[in-house]
Amino acid sequence: MSDEHLQVTVSQKAALFGPSGDLLLLRRESNDAWDIPGGRLGASEDVVSGLRREVREETGLDIDVEGPVYTEAWETDAGDGRYAVVYRCATDERRVELGEEHHDWQWADPEAAVETVPAASDLRVALERAVTRQTVRR
Repeated sequence: MSDEHLQVTVSQKAALFGPSGDLLLLRRESNDAWDIPGGRLGASEDVVSGLRREVREETGLDIDVEGPVYTEAWETDAGDGRYAVVYRCATDERRVELGEEHHDWQWADPEAAVETVPAASDLRVALERAVTRQTVRR
């Protein structure tokens, strides 16, 4: 085992379920792909506050964070460390106010939302786990 630790940027995302049990998808401005809300955790933020801030910035929604459903660590081509966590979250609100990073949104049936993202993607695995309420094992 190496004594060198992975230095990472932490990203958090919300598999966000609305009051009717539907799942929120956002279409990214940068590449027009469907995604879920979230972003980078600030250096001094706690996990839940950081996720709530990111979701509020991107959607205008307040959320309840239920728990992690997916994690992934990797290095970019430039050698930068990344660590991502997807949480199952809920909201009582439906009115979405998009931030600058997205240009479209939809509340979708959970199974249809899973089918909307590419089959071989980490996002699809994360959404499948959120829909079936599979939590990260500790």
